[in-house]
Amino acid sequence: MSRYNSSIIRLIFFILIIPAGCHPSGEFNVDENPDLVDKKATRKTRALFLNLKNMAGQGILVGHQDDLAYGVGWKDQADRSDIKDVTGDYPAVFGWDISKLGQREFNIDTVDFEKMKEWIKQGFRWGGVATIGWHMDNPVTGGDSWDKTPAVFSILPGGIHHETYKSKLDLFAEFLDDLKVGLWTKIPIIFRPFHEHTGNWFWWGRGNTTAEEYKMLWKFTVEYLRDKKGIHHLLYAYSTDVFNSEEDYLEFYPGDDYVDIIAYDDYRNIRSAEARTEFVQRLKMLVCIARERNKIAALSETGLEKIPVNDWYTEVLLKGIMEDDETRQIAYVLLWRNANPGHHYAPFAGHSSEGDFLEFYRDPFTLFIKDLPDMYRLP
Repeated sequence: MSRYNSSIIRLIFFILIIPAGCHPSGEFNVDENPDLVDKKATRKTRALFLNLKNMAGQGILVGHQDDLAYGVGWKDQADRSDIKDVTGDYPAVFGWDISKLGQREFNIDTVDFEKMKEWIKQGFRWGGVATIGWHMDNPVTGGDSWDKTPAVFSILPGGIHHETYKSKLDLFAEFLDDLKVGLWTKIPIIFRPFHEHTGNWFWWGRGNTTAEEYKMLWKFTVEYLRDKKGIHHLLYAYSTDVFNSEEDYLEFYPGDDYVDIIAYDDYRNIRSAEARTEFVQRLKMLVCIARERNKIAALSETGLEKIPVNDWYTEVLLKGIMEDDETRQIAYVLLWRNANPGHHYAPFAGHSSEGDFLEFYRDPFTLFIKDLPDMYRLP
């Protein structure tokens, strides 16, 4: 019996409880047909959304950025993964990035785009979930995402770089069209554009654009991919950096009709057991915001660089997520990438945190590939 099955009883318990602090009318409805951004979403895309929602509370899917492409001390080795080297299992969620698409053969982290497509297909065949972000270059200067020269206004309809932005979306649509198995089966993707916008380090971030410009950009992006390009296998994830209130979180929010997943990235308030209180409070706020809108809640990026705290996975991350009935509703968590010995967020074979991660892996609440039901079959 898988660890997923061992947690079934938790689902029965949690779905009967309305976590304190959330309005009762906002209770998650796990039985209805999903009201997605894309009313023409493929059957498997709808199934992914419903299964993520149904499983919230009984276990959390654990993901890793660029997991199949490289790890500490290796690159492009068939079926290899730092997570698998440690646990014998693959993560449930595979994160990718399409920065530099159409400009060169590989992305910002040297992942070849054609190989990326194959890895996404491989993860799907195993039953995993794929999420794609986009560290898009600054369209005004040609600099990278961290070039804070204001640019959002220039790619909106009527802007001087609007056609250039549309051409980028065209390339992305072509990339998405290639993500299929067999002749017709399109692979559902969680698309997470323009993330961490509540920080000021990206050209689309707070201080470098206005909330109204950001909302217009988000809506145009969704409508162009969905309505103009006919892309119907995306779930759209709205993902901030750390936030201090519901109002803070929603300042740039484009509206319920344009978002499927409510998420945030946290590297700053999850550094130690002492800092866990703030982490827990943000998870609770996130879950309440998602519940009120009947969305999925997710921790879309996190990790501790180089992992100097050897019990971080169990004592900080897992205990924070399992704090109470509210925090347990987070559907998935994505650990950031393993680039080298000085820049990694998941353990690798021989690392001092290996034992703690194995304990994290063996907990019935953490879900990896072997624990997943068929995520693409409608309940």
